Amino acid sequence: MKKQLTPFLVAGGVILLVLVIFGSQMFLTIQPGDRGVIFRKFTSGLDLENIYEPGFLIIAPWNDMHIYNVKEQQSEETMDILDKNGLSINIDISVRFNPIYENIGYLHQTFGKGYIQQLVVPEVRSSVRQVAGRFTAEEIYSTKRAEVEQAIITETQAVLTGNFINMRALLIRSINLPQGIKDAIESKLTQEQEALAYQYKLDREKSEAERKRIGAEGEATANKIINSSLTPNLLRMRGIEATLKLSESPNSKTVIIGSGKDGLPLILGGSN
Repeated sequence: MKKQLTPFLVAGGVILLVLVIFGSQMFLTIQPGDRGVIFRKFTSGLDLENIYEPGFLIIAPWNDMHIYNVKEQQSEETMDILDKNGLSINIDISVRFNPIYENIGYLHQTFGKGYIQQLVVPEVRSSVRQVAGRFTAEEIYSTKRAEVEQAIITETQAVLTGNFINMRALLIRSINLPQGIKDAIESKLTQEQEALAYQYKLDREKSEAERKRIGAEGEATANKIINSSLTPNLLRMRGIEATLKLSESPNSKTVIIGSGKDGLPLILGGSN
């Protein structure tokens, strides 16, 4: 009986030993927010197409599973750049990104798990330097800051997307200039704003004066038209019409035709 059990015990011991030694390589759990790409060293090599989703997996102990964090990540960079005129500017940049899920096999093949330092950071820095070199310090600092930021986003996004990275956002956190240059730019901007405010006030006063002039001319023209239409005969007729309407009121009165100035009727007396 013991002889019959011996082979099973040996086999069980071997299996148990294998599980102890290789268990950590055979049994894997991919966490939410992660994806896996497998490398089969003795057969097909790196599997570029099949990406492993979160969950429990059993793989052969001689294969390697490379797990990537595909959640949104952020990198913050502080760098010194040169503007169009060679002036040194210190700039802080934040970039948010994540690997494109279905392409992490290609990302692993090209850059590996160090893709942030090998790809993302160098490309962000390169784009910032190239874009900054097309603008002056004043434009970067104030007048064209949004345009500069958008140019950096466009150029960085094009490169990262082509290398299996989804760039979600890129922000210029701060721009630091030498104090003298900063003071000069701010002084210039203040003067420009004051000049714009003064010009606005002049334009408003000019518009108001023009409005009054047009109004006065219109009123004068209207009066001229009215005066030219008020002939003596028209005035006499309007006076007669008004007198007759008044005479129709219930109050008792005496109307004398032709006794008023210019022959207009007179109404004398009046009582209820």
